[in-house]
Formats: sequence, structure tokens, C-alpha cells
Amino acid sequence: MMSDIVGAVTVRPARDADIAGIVALVNSYAAEAIMLYRSPESVRMTLHDFVVAVDSTGAIMACGALKEYSPSLAEVASVAVARDAHGLGLGTAIVAEVERLACKRGIDELFALTLTPKFFESAGYVIGDRAMYPEKIRRDCLKCPRRIRCNEYCVVRQVQEAIAVAA
Repeated sequence: MMSDIVGAVTVRPARDADIAGIVALVNSYAAEAIMLYRSPESVRMTLHDFVVAVDSTGAIMACGALKEYSPSLAEVASVAVARDAHGLGLGTAIVAEVERLACKRGIDELFALTLTPKFFESAGYVIGDRAMYPEKIRRDCLKCPRRIRCNEYCVVRQVQEAIAVAA
């Protein structure tokens, strides 16, 4: 689904031409140990899982991805908003688009590890226990430089249930 957010900003599925912009945006935060590093190859291999917010020139202003762990469980991952676009609602729009993608794929439960739990709580997520997601710990946490002193919060949302209530 494509949507117009602020003026000429559009949220849409990522395309090949977006890979460099996604990598640059995510890795700008990874350089500060806020997010995990993404290589161009890793983004290319999972491009169908990414959504982006682009301005009228096609520049990436925000991105996010759906990282599937099972047919019913996925992570909201790589959510990043360009620093000069904070406060425009792009993060909220990206998370909503990732949730729509999850629903299309029949995924019931989403989780995220985040340094900004209030942002996710405002989108309907609740604080959860990261121990409930051993797949995430094995896949990403063991490689993370902060793994011993992790200060991220785990947030969780039942998306199919939320959509049924909203309907």
C-alpha cells in the first residue's frame, strides 16, 4: 500500500534503487551503536521485507522491515527516520506499513527490541519479555556489541487481533 504522509512524502515497498539509501540511514544509527549494521547484500536479500518513506526526489527519509521468525511471529526491525525528518510522523507510518505487511502474510504477533519504548507503546505495543523470543537472541543478540549490557526494551503487539478490533 502506498500512502501520502506529509506533502510529497510517500510510504511504499522498497525497491532496488532504495538499497543504498536504506543502508546509509540504518548504518548512520549503527555507527552510534543505536541499531545493528546492515550490509547492502543483507538489505538486497530481504528487500521484499522493507518499506520506505521517500520524498519527491526519491530520497529515503525513513525505513523499516518485517523480519519473520515463524509463520506467526515476526520482528519490526530496522526502523529508522532521518534526523531532519523527526517529528513528521514517518516512524509511525513506517511501523503501520510493516504491520500491514505482517497482516498480509498472516503473521499474528510482532515484537521489537527498542531504545524508544514510548514510541512503540503509542502505536499499541506493550512491554514484553525478550526471553520469549530465543530466535531473536540466537540470530542477532549474540553478534551485538551491547549484548552484555543491553538496554533495549522488548515490545510486543498482536496485530491480527488489533486489526479485528479496529474493524
